[in-house]
Amino acid sequence: MFTVEIYKTDKRKKSGERLVSKTDYTTDNRSMLEHTVKHSTRASKGERYEIHATYVTKHSLMGGKEFQERYDTPYYCSPSSETYWSS
Repeated sequence: MFTVEIYKTDKRKKSGERLVSKTDYTTDNRSMLEHTVKHSTRASKGERYEIHATYVTKHSLMGGKEFQERYDTPYYCSPSSETYWSS
């Protein structure tokens, strides 16, 4: 499973670009997905894309068990961080 993020240049933003869309795909073939996205984005109009594996494997801080979470989970919301367990 992969997630595609499409960014567009935007001079109003400090980073110079903004996130336009984030879409999840259930394919296992990254090269085919990259080919499809490459031909559908408009690089000449200032768009770029990033492809991420949707789920990553991490270790829990307290139990040490492996678990999977989304790649874009904030650090403080992840059981692999100290801030998640402290309160």
